[in-house]
Amino acid sequence: MQDKTTQATRQAARNNRSRAVSADLIAVVIAVTNGEPRVLTIGHADALPSGPFELGHRSLQSGLRAWVERQTGHPLGYIEQLYTFADRDRTGDERVQISISYLGLTREEQTERSPTHGWRGWYDYFPWEDHRAGVPPILPAILMPRLLAWADEAEDMNLRHNRRQRVAYAFGLDDRDWNEELVLQRYELLYEAALVAEAARGRDNGSPLSVPGRPMIADHRRILATGIARLRTKIKYRPVVFELMPPAFTLLQLQRTVEALAGRLVHKQNFRRLIEQQDLVEETGETMSDTGGRPAKRFRFRQTVLAERTVAGTKLPLSRA
Repeated sequence: MQDKTTQATRQAARNNRSRAVSADLIAVVIAVTNGEPRVLTIGHADALPSGPFELGHRSLQSGLRAWVERQTGHPLGYIEQLYTFADRDRTGDERVQISISYLGLTREEQTERSPTHGWRGWYDYFPWEDHRAGVPPILPAILMPRLLAWADEAEDMNLRHNRRQRVAYAFGLDDRDWNEELVLQRYELLYEAALVAEAARGRDNGSPLSVPGRPMIADHRRILATGIARLRTKIKYRPVVFELMPPAFTLLQLQRTVEALAGRLVHKQNFRRLIEQQDLVEETGETMSDTGGRPAKRFRFRQTVLAERTVAGTKLPLSRA
């Protein structure tokens, strides 16, 4: 009798643990279309393709590919593991949610329109991240006053100083340069200051004074921020941008794609010099006449670059304007 009771107790404990911890596979799938970076979403454009890891999946990657194709009809090509999150207080319930995220790069024309999924510009979710036309008005008009007010409301002087330093570092204040790679740090500050809608979940202090920017379910916008930051960093030292390009393209199209991802303009001559020095592309012998000026030469990535896509060291740096 005691053995049966012990077994029942252990089984109940295992069941409670399984209910308290769950693992989701989440995909940040990126494309660049007409010079704009876009992300593949499901639902009401408030969720990333995702699903629980199941015992029938051969691996995490195979499980992710299965969920993305099931939910969007989009077969994944290039993917890499992004990050693993495990936070109970960010999900709004008592479960420990383990989110295993992946970054995928593709081209938007490979999918069809659907009421259950679609592509959305990633600056819809992070309007403060697009600096191609200069400093976004949302920064001086809304974000900075609210963040600095949040910093100054701290009663402890050291905490107040620490908050101000973090804001200045993340958002390029006090003569600091804007660092496009700090996407996640900026979002986390806005979350901590209760300035994004997601911060209201699981809290007792009511709705936050949220700033413009489309929210997402659970922790999906945080995961998207991580994917954007990873890609912005990666394009500076690996030629992954070719995964987003058509087979043939002009150098201007390539430049616009890099600028779209980075949220910054690059110096045209310096950019082209870098491309030539690293021998990344080759001419196709064709031209494109719909650029508004002289016919532009069309290029493709060299076969050696495509073959060495997994080899570190081939660079596509972001050159400052």
